[in-house]
Amino acid sequence: MNDGKPSYVRWFLVFWIFVLSAVAFLDRVNISIAGIAIREAYGFSKLQLGYVFSSFLAGYTLFQTVGGRLADRLGSRRVLAVGVLWWGVFTALTAAVPAAIGHALFWFIAVRFLLGAGEAVVYPASNQFVANWIPVHERGIANGIIFAGVGVGAGLAPPLITYVMMKYGWHGSFWVCAVVGVVAGLVWYIAARDNPQEHPQVNSAELGKIRAHLGQSETPPAGKKSLLPWSVVLRSKDVWAVTVSYFCYGYVAWVFFSWFYSYLAEVRGLDLKASAFYAMLPFLAMAAACPLGGIVNDRITKLHGRRLGRCGIAVVSIAIAAVFIAIGSQVSSARLASVVLAGGAGALYLSQSSFWSVTADIGGKSSGSVSGFMNMGAQLGGATTASLTPLIGDHFGWTASFLVAAALCVVGAGAWFFVNPDMTLAPGENADCSDTAPSGVITASLGTAKD
Repeated sequence: MNDGKPSYVRWFLVFWIFVLSAVAFLDRVNISIAGIAIREAYGFSKLQLGYVFSSFLAGYTLFQTVGGRLADRLGSRRVLAVGVLWWGVFTALTAAVPAAIGHALFWFIAVRFLLGAGEAVVYPASNQFVANWIPVHERGIANGIIFAGVGVGAGLAPPLITYVMMKYGWHGSFWVCAVVGVVAGLVWYIAARDNPQEHPQVNSAELGKIRAHLGQSETPPAGKKSLLPWSVVLRSKDVWAVTVSYFCYGYVAWVFFSWFYSYLAEVRGLDLKASAFYAMLPFLAMAAACPLGGIVNDRITKLHGRRLGRCGIAVVSIAIAAVFIAIGSQVSSARLASVVLAGGAGALYLSQSSFWSVTADIGGKSSGSVSGFMNMGAQLGGATTASLTPLIGDHFGWTASFLVAAALCVVGAGAWFFVNPDMTLAPGENADCSDTAPSGVITASLGTAKD
């Protein structure tokens, strides 16, 4: 291998986390596409199906911090691989609940809760990978690529699941998703390493480039590093501010993940095929917006610092999402409303890399724990919308449901004014943002942190 020219192993691994991200959302969104068929097969009400949606998010939420801590201790390679295999198994078990079984609702809730617990590791572990592998000035685009998998996976779900359902029934769609997940997890385990110096395909030029701008003095092996105590994380106003914003973000995003397909079919009156097509639009917008937001994030951060690059992009894009969602909910044409609402989803996801880049910046070697705590906020928002959105829709109309989402976008945008992206919680980890790193990085003096 020619060590004069850097290898690009880190970008292959970023791409494969993008694949895992897509599989994760395929596995979680599939039930919203199959939801009408499941309701008919098991006699569930719309509210009971909302409980099933919420049970996934309950497991996903409760295990965010656990998943992040496991990634910090054990490394992203093993934690992600086990997580992907876990959710492949429970995706298959979703299809295995017999129609004649007693207390079918309980079994659906239990299986989806455990599926959520397994999926909880994916983004905290990926952020731990980013903190160990990706230079500070590349974290925006890296996170943008990873979270483009959200839009791709969720966008593929409507046509793919609809096609498989029409051919083989809704059970077959879950079996297909399970197989795809197991294969993707095995490839990740074979290809990945926790740290760049452990990977045989990383040459000295790439390793030097990573270390020069990593934002931490070195990358110690997983399990041999001092982790931030939870008391430090919980005392940080920056962590709380970004978590509040991500709660609002999660509430709005899950309106699309949980209810958008049903909204188009049952409220807007589109047929099955038209609903599948137009339900793709928000997720395609998300897939395009994530890397675009990451590119802009990195560019502005390099030129003007993280305050404008990380926080500024988040404030503007989430505020724009509020406008699109408020207008789209009141458009009379179902097809035009789908396009406008998709614009809102895309604007929302322009900010995605900001959340994860900031938590990687301020969390350092404990970025899995910090981002896991933040992501718990998003999932609390998602769990809330899974049950609250149809309740508001039934009592006040679906326009009101979307206006509530738009209002939360305003709150989420405002929370970023309280985030200092130059704060580093971990001792001795001053984030280097290329040649134009902003001055005044604040480092918490903690000594040796232990749980």
